[in-house]
Amino acid sequence: GNSLADLQGECQAFPVDPACSPAHLMTKRQILTLISIASVNFSSMICYSILGPFFPNEAVKKGVSQTVIGLIFGCYAICYLISAPILGNYIVQIGTKFMLVMGLFVSSVCTILFGLLNRVPAGATFISLCFIVRSVDAVGFAAAMTSSFTIVVKIFPNNVATVMGSLEIFAGLGLIMGPPVGGWFYQSFGYEVPFMLLGCFLLVMVPFNIYVLPVIEAEPSKDSFLKLLMKTKIVLLCYVTFTLSAGLGFLDATLSLFAIDTFGLSPGYVGLIMVGLSLPYCLASPLLGYFADKYPVTRSWFMVIGGTATGIGFWFLGPAPFFNISSHLWLLVLMLAIIGFSLGMTAIPTFPEIITCAYDLGYEEGLSTLGMVSGLFGAFWSLGMFYGPTVGALITQNLNFQWAAVVQGSLAFLGVSSYTQITLFMLFYSNNEQSKTPRWPTSKISIFMAVAIAFAFRLICTAETPRPPALCVLTQSSRTF
Repeated sequence: GNSLADLQGECQAFPVDPACSPAHLMTKRQILTLISIASVNFSSMICYSILGPFFPNEAVKKGVSQTVIGLIFGCYAICYLISAPILGNYIVQIGTKFMLVMGLFVSSVCTILFGLLNRVPAGATFISLCFIVRSVDAVGFAAAMTSSFTIVVKIFPNNVATVMGSLEIFAGLGLIMGPPVGGWFYQSFGYEVPFMLLGCFLLVMVPFNIYVLPVIEAEPSKDSFLKLLMKTKIVLLCYVTFTLSAGLGFLDATLSLFAIDTFGLSPGYVGLIMVGLSLPYCLASPLLGYFADKYPVTRSWFMVIGGTATGIGFWFLGPAPFFNISSHLWLLVLMLAIIGFSLGMTAIPTFPEIITCAYDLGYEEGLSTLGMVSGLFGAFWSLGMFYGPTVGALITQNLNFQWAAVVQGSLAFLGVSSYTQITLFMLFYSNNEQSKTPRWPTSKISIFMAVAIAFAFRLICTAETPRPPALCVLTQSSRTF
C-alpha cells in the first residue's frame, strides 16, 4: 500500500483522482473547488429565488395576468430544458471551467438587467423584455449548474450523494435568503436594489472561480445521449426529478399571491414563510446524502417515502377542498416544512442513481458521461420548472390555489405509483440483474403505497364537495376499485 506521503503527492499531482475523495484525503485544491461550487450554488439560487415574494405583485401592476406571470417563470425553465442537454453533451469540447465561468457572467448581467425592467412601459414591452432577459439568464444558469455537477462528480465519484447533499446546504441557503432578503430590500428600497446587489454579488464570483477552479482535461465519448432514456429506471428517475421541480416552480409562481390574498401578508412576511420550505431541505440534505452513499438500498426507500410525504403536503397545503378544512397560516407553514424535507428525501438519491444506471448500461466512467447525465438531470428538472409555474398558474387562475396544489400532490403520488409498478415488474417478470436479487422490503412498501393511493382516491369519490370536471372523471373511474 501507498504511504500517506505518496498518496498526498498523487493527490497534489492529480486533483481529480478518485482516491482524493473525502473518504481518503482532500487537497487544498479540492477544498477550494468545493468552496467554488458552493458559491455557485448559493449565488445562483439566491438570484433565482428572489423573484417569488414580490415580482408577481409588481407584474400585476404592469398589467400582466396570472397566466402570463406563470409563463415568465416557466420560460426560464424551458430555455434551461433546451440548453442543458446540449451543453452537457458538448461539455468536453467547451471545457467545464470555461462553461461555468461564462454561465456565471451571463447570469450576473441578466440579473442586473432584470432590475431595470420597472422603467419599461407596461404592457407588451414589459412582458417581452421579461421573457428575453429570463431566457438568456436560463442559458447562463444551465451552463453554470451543468458544469458544476460534472466537476463535483468527477472529483468525488465515490461520495456523490454526500458531497451533493453538503452542497445543497448552500443551495438551500440561497433559496432561504432569496425571498426574505429580496422582500426586505424591495419594501425598503424599491424594485431595482435587490437585483442590483445580487447581480453584482454574482459578478464578483466570476474572478474568484477563474482563480480557484481546476482545468479538467478529457476525451469526447462516443456514447449516445438518447441511449440513457432506453432504461426504464432512468425514465422513472427523470419523472421523479420532474415532479420535484414542478412542485417548487408551482410554489414560486402562486404561493405569494395566495398568502397575500388569504392572510393579508406583506411581501416581507411571504419571504419568511418561504423559509419554511427551504430550511428543512437545507438541513436534511447532508444527512440524507450520507445515508444514500453509505447504504445505497435506502435510496429506494427515500424516494417512496419522500414522494408520498410530498403528495400529502401539497394536498393539505390549501388544503384540498374535499377535506372541508379552512385555510390556516400555521397549517400552510407546517405543510411547507413537510414538503421541503420530503423533497430533499426524494431529490438527493436521484442523481447518483442515474449515474449508476448509466454505468450499468456500459457508459465510460469519464467526464463525457458525467456531462450527459448532468444535462439529462437538468433537462427534466427544468421541464418540471416550466410545468409547475405555467400549469399551476393556469389552474389557479381558472379554479383556485387549493385545486392547483391538489394537482401537484397528485403528480407526486403518480411517481410513487409508477415506482410501485416498475418495482413489482422487475421483481416478478424481469430477467435483468435487478430481478435476480429482489429487495423485499422495498416491494412491500411499494404495495402498501399502492393500497394507500387507492384508498385516497376512494375518499375523493365519497367527498360531497364540488370537484372540477376532469377530477370527476378520474374519481368516477376509481369507483370500479
